Amino acid sequence: MISALPADVERALNATAGRQFSHLFLVACGGSLSIMMAGKYFLDRHNGTFACDSYNADEFVCRDPRRLGPDTLVVLCSQTGTTKETVRAANHARTRGATTIGMTLDQTSPLARAVDHPIAYQASYTTGKAIDAAYSNYGVLYMLLAGLIDAREDGGLTDDLLISLGHLQPSIERAHRAYADRFEAFAPRFAPREAIYTLASGASYGAAYSYAICVLMEMQWYDSQAIHANEFFHGPFEVVDKDACFIVLLGLDETRSLSERARDFLIEYGSRENILVLDGAELDLSGMSEHIKPYLVPLVFFDTLWRFAYKLAGLRDRPMLEGRRYMKKLSDY
Repeated sequence: MISALPADVERALNATAGRQFSHLFLVACGGSLSIMMAGKYFLDRHNGTFACDSYNADEFVCRDPRRLGPDTLVVLCSQTGTTKETVRAANHARTRGATTIGMTLDQTSPLARAVDHPIAYQASYTTGKAIDAAYSNYGVLYMLLAGLIDAREDGGLTDDLLISLGHLQPSIERAHRAYADRFEAFAPRFAPREAIYTLASGASYGAAYSYAICVLMEMQWYDSQAIHANEFFHGPFEVVDKDACFIVLLGLDETRSLSERARDFLIEYGSRENILVLDGAELDLSGMSEHIKPYLVPLVFFDTLWRFAYKLAGLRDRPMLEGRRYMKKLSDY
């Protein structure tokens, strides 16, 4: 059970408690950007006080939104804290007078030093360390956002979120067991393919995005694309045939019907054996508040799919992290 916010999250909230921000910017790159997509969905559904936008870090600097200024808050994330674009975005925001909060594993990193309020989180995917997913980047971001909302609207989100986060890791472990046989069956079919697409909507789209670009493309060199479930019907569905491979994430939020429609099309015109569906309705999310479940389902999806990626890697004889050609290998790009 989680009874309180982490101390650094509490400090950031206390430091901003008296401020009435007109705009919140969520800024990052790559996998860190994907959590901001879910964060924006969370804010869109629960926050009526300030506007919110999500940006790739370098575009944030180049686009230089006119709203950016002393009455804005910028939340940034970089796992290592060394992502140069994100550090540059933090410095840019501060020169414009904005208040900055930076999420990173390393509290001595360039990002942590560049922001007003650094916040720590835990990660297992690239560190190999076992964690409680409540304190992952997703979990900590939700804690921060719920606290910001509650300080201005007294919505009671934080209490329900903390209770639900306390049940997240057990839910993930149950999902690993539930999906084991399915992954065992799909991995041999997906492993030799050249392309695997992901598809989702709403709060789960960020997980689909991260899995496509940071796992399938970055670590396994598949041709991939994260397709929004409704955008699927405005061009991408033309790639569907009996050989096309898709990973479909059916969330529990208000956009679920969009993904159900796309899933139904894929099953009718594609091949069931090439359509891997993860359905939030199948998950055992015991103990979570009903209105919080939609935001935590993407964490369960991504954590379980990480294991699926390792099954693909084993069959393809391509190491997940060590096999990258450019990421963490070059410094002059």
